[in-house]
Amino acid sequence: MTPDKDRFKQLPKPVRLEDTVTTSDTDPVPDPEGGRDTERDFLIRYGLGGL
Repeated sequence: MTPDKDRFKQLPKPVRLEDTVTTSDTDPVPDPEGGRDTERDFLIRYGLGGL
C-alpha cells in the first residue's frame, strides 16, 4: 500500500478537553464613550436647543 492509504487506517489519539481550552491575560476594554457623559451631551445638544 502507499503511505497515504496507511496514514488513514487508524484514528489519531483522542484529545482531552482540558488540552483544547486556551487561556490568556486580557487588557481592560476601553471606554466606548471616551470618558464623556453621553446623557449630558445629548441634553445639551437636543434638549436645551429650544431655549
